[in-house]
Amino acid sequence: MKQHYKPYEGSDFLDSDTDIVEYLNAAWEENDAAFFMKALGNVAKARGITDIAAETDLNRESLYKALSGNRDAKLGTLIKVLSALGIQVEFKAA
Repeated sequence: MKQHYKPYEGSDFLDSDTDIVEYLNAAWEENDAAFFMKALGNVAKARGITDIAAETDLNRESLYKALSGNRDAKLGTLIKVLSALGIQVEFKAA
């Protein structure tokens, strides 16, 4: 019998605020903007992309594109999405 597999979806494993924060911190440490935006997209999917789109006043299609990791998202978009997710960014000296 042929087996069918569900494609891997990172957002399926982001169940708690702690998981999300650890995931985004790890993605940030990669020093790769596209990688981080893809991770942020996974978080937005886990939280509900439609809700995030409504809260940021961006349409879903634009949000998917901005968080795909395939294009440079505007800083304003990043700030809106992080705010909608309730995520604070903290800067500290290395």
